[in-house]
Amino acid sequence: MTDPINISFAETDLSNVKDLEGVLVVFVDAEGRMDAGARRVNSACHRAISRFVESEAFEGAPEGTVSPLAFPAGVAANGVLVVKLARNAKPLVVRKAGAALAKSHGPQAMTIFAGGLNQVEELAQGLALRAYAFETHKTTDPKAVGDVTIQVSKPEALADAKVAIDAIVSGVFMTRDLTSEPANVLTTEEFANRLSSMSDLGLKVEVLDESDLEKLGMGALLCVGQGSKSPSKVVVMQWNGGGKEPPFALIGKGVVFDTGGISLKTAGGMEEMTVDMGGAGVVAGVMRSLAMRKAKANVVGLVGLVENMPSGEATRPGDVVTSMKGDTIEVINTDAEGRLVLADVFWYAQDRFKPSAMINLATLTGAIIVALGHDKCGVYANSDPFAAKLLKAAEQEGEGAWRMPLGEAYAKGLKSRIADVKNVGGRQGGANVAAEFLNRFVKEDVPWCHLDIAGVALTKSETPMAPAGCTGWGVLTLNRLIADHFEG
Repeated sequence: MTDPINISFAETDLSNVKDLEGVLVVFVDAEGRMDAGARRVNSACHRAISRFVESEAFEGAPEGTVSPLAFPAGVAANGVLVVKLARNAKPLVVRKAGAALAKSHGPQAMTIFAGGLNQVEELAQGLALRAYAFETHKTTDPKAVGDVTIQVSKPEALADAKVAIDAIVSGVFMTRDLTSEPANVLTTEEFANRLSSMSDLGLKVEVLDESDLEKLGMGALLCVGQGSKSPSKVVVMQWNGGGKEPPFALIGKGVVFDTGGISLKTAGGMEEMTVDMGGAGVVAGVMRSLAMRKAKANVVGLVGLVENMPSGEATRPGDVVTSMKGDTIEVINTDAEGRLVLADVFWYAQDRFKPSAMINLATLTGAIIVALGHDKCGVYANSDPFAAKLLKAAEQEGEGAWRMPLGEAYAKGLKSRIADVKNVGGRQGGANVAAEFLNRFVKEDVPWCHLDIAGVALTKSETPMAPAGCTGWGVLTLNRLIADHFEG
C-alpha cells in the first residue's frame, strides 16, 4: 500500500532557524501580520518576507495561497514558503493550504512554523492527502519525499489528532490504491486477500465463496460473474467498537472489471472500467480508518466482488434470474450489472445484521455524470433526516454531494412483461431509475442512502486533495458521518 508522508509534530524552537535545511514554511495573514515563527524567519533572511508581503503579488493572492521565496539570504534553507492564511481560517481553507504545500514539497525536509495557527491538524491532513502518487507499476525509483516537521506550542495536545489523521489518510490511500490497480492485478481473489489482511487491525473478516452464495440464493449477484474465470465473492468486514446496538452497514459494488458482458461496451475508455469496483474500495478504506482509530461504533462493511466478462457461460440479455429476496429479474442489459450485485448484498446485510441504517456506494451509472459532472456525487435516500446528515458530513469534508430524486415515475420503467422487474428502464433519468431498482431491495424500516460515485471516483484533472486519477471520494464523508452520528 502507498505509504503516507512522514509528518510529525514538535515543540516550537526558534533558536536554530538559520541552520535548518530544506524548506521553511511560515504564515502571514491578509493584513500582513506575522506570528512569532514568521517574524523569526523574516529576521533571519533579512526581511525578505516583509518585502514580499508589501508587494502586489501578496496583496492580490487569495487566502491559502502558497508563495515561494527561493534561496533567501541568511538561512541554510533552500527556500521559504509564505502561506497567506489567517490564524482562525476555516478548517477547509487550512486543509487546502496544507494540500498546496504538498504540491510544493519535494525530496527536501520541510519545517512548518505553525505556532500561531489554529486547526493545525487540518493543515497536516491536507498535506498528507495531497502527497499521494500511485507508482506501484513504474520501474523507475519512487519520487523521494522529505519528512515534514510541524512546530507547535503544545505537540502533546495533538497526539489524538495525529492518530485520527494517520487513520483517515491510510484509509483514503487504500481506496485510491485499490481503485488504481489494473484488473489483471486486482482480481476478485486478490481483492478478497487484501481485505482479509485487515484482520490484523482488529476487523473480523469473512469471505463467502460461490458455493456459499449459491446456498444463500444470490442468483442476481452470481449471474454477473458467471462469464468470468474469476470467482465471485462477498466479503464481510465487521468492526465492533460500540455497545450492543445494531451495526451501521456500508455496502460497496466491487466489479473488478466491467466489459459490459454480452452487452459489450465500446472500446473507447473501457480501460477505465478497472475503477468499477470503486464503491467497494471506499468501503474498504472506511473500515480501515475505523479500525486504525479504534472507532467507538459498530459498523459492518460488505462488498460484492465480481468480474463482468463475455463468454459462452455469460448471462444473456433476456435471461431471468432470481434474487436472494426472491424477486425475479429480467436482465435486459448485462451492462447494468452493478445493481444486480448490490440487490443481493443489500438483502443479505439486512437479513443477517438488521442494520440501524445502510449506505451503499457504486460507480453505478454514466447518467449521473451527465447530470452532475465530476464535482458531485449523486445522493438518493428514503429518509430525509438521514440524507441531511450525509449531506452535512460531505459539506464539512469538502466532498461534493447532491440530493437526487426517487419516485414511482422512475420505478414504472422497470416493469417487466415476464418477470417481477427489469434491470433497466430506458435512457431518460437513468441514474434515478437505477436508484429505484435498488430501492426495491431496501426494507421499509431501514434508513438508506445510495451514493452514485461514477463521476467522483476518477477524475482526469487534479482536485484540491488528490492528483489526477482515483480520488478516494467518500472515505472522509463516511468517517465524519460515523463519528458524528454512530459513535457512542
